[in-house]
Amino acid sequence: MRIGINARFLIKDQLEGIGWYSYHVLRNIVLNHPEHEYYFFFDRKPDPSFLFNFSVKPVVLFPQARHPFLWYCWFEFSVPAAIKKYKIDLFFSPDGYASLSTGIPQFIVVHDLAYYHYPEQVPYLVRKYYQLFVPKQLLKATHLFAVSEATKMDLIRQFPFTENKISIAYNGVRSEFKPLTEIEIDNVKKEFAGGKDYFLFVGAIHPRKNIANLISAFDLFKKSSSSGLTLLIVGRKAWLTQETESALQKAQFKNDIQFYPYVDTQTLAKVTAAAFYAINPSLLEGFGVPVLEALYCDVPVMVSDRFSLPEIAGPGAITFNPEDINQIAHAMLRCVTDLNRNDRIAMGRLHRSRFDWQITSELIYRRMMHSK
Repeated sequence: MRIGINARFLIKDQLEGIGWYSYHVLRNIVLNHPEHEYYFFFDRKPDPSFLFNFSVKPVVLFPQARHPFLWYCWFEFSVPAAIKKYKIDLFFSPDGYASLSTGIPQFIVVHDLAYYHYPEQVPYLVRKYYQLFVPKQLLKATHLFAVSEATKMDLIRQFPFTENKISIAYNGVRSEFKPLTEIEIDNVKKEFAGGKDYFLFVGAIHPRKNIANLISAFDLFKKSSSSGLTLLIVGRKAWLTQETESALQKAQFKNDIQFYPYVDTQTLAKVTAAAFYAINPSLLEGFGVPVLEALYCDVPVMVSDRFSLPEIAGPGAITFNPEDINQIAHAMLRCVTDLNRNDRIAMGRLHRSRFDWQITSELIYRRMMHSK
């Protein structure tokens, strides 16, 4: 069988959430089922590391699809032409997009519907593209994979016609995320937090991530506690960061807050594994990969009670209302005095086992094969 793949998020040294999802799912499918031909459609010259074995055929399609007009050209002209040229039997798109201009079976992964809930946080042209084309693409798709139960239910609420063609295909975790020894933890704390324990947030900084409230809550926590805990925020500034910067400037304890705009995977894994608690105050997450990464590092988590975060964090998590600064601060105080920390870690170990790249990849593969 000839399988066409949307591989445009496989970009060397630029893998983020969807990129890592694409990488692990595609790598597992290709290596476990080399009997097929896989045509990876890139929008730029690919790095050889993404050509996982002999069964992968790289195809560069123009234009580079990084803008709504170019998305349309790529998916409605370049992809259908390549499907026809290479006699593709089915098309898999791990980044939520499909083509309206081909009749072959299409399988797409939906990571969230953030644009639907927070349209004001999405650039105008991007928002218009989503509003016009996402419903049509969801209808066109043979089958959808939602990355969480929360995302699945959100899809059904907003687009009822999707109900009978959705499976859940969770994220997994990169192998680098694992517990550290006490000596290793001390060394990481010395390097990144002045030797102190720290709360850790990982993620791009924009309004939906709710970092302004996190900073304000941390300031309130410090005023209410004699704790020496600091706050580490790891993530690039994405867009609309004025509110976050304003909250930081107003914070009395801003010197206890450190930003790291980017760290490589090895470093991020160490910073995660050395955290006292991982925290995610997001208003909406389709999945919440950093939460799962913390669980794999034996780090307890406290999360917003919204969308997928309680689902991914599991029964050992401390949850809070992300719009209530006092609740976030109270959750931080609970962490300091929590006598059940070890129990929370144990529950995290049990809960995390359901999230595995091999399981997800095989689920996706079998569903695609079932269509033939």
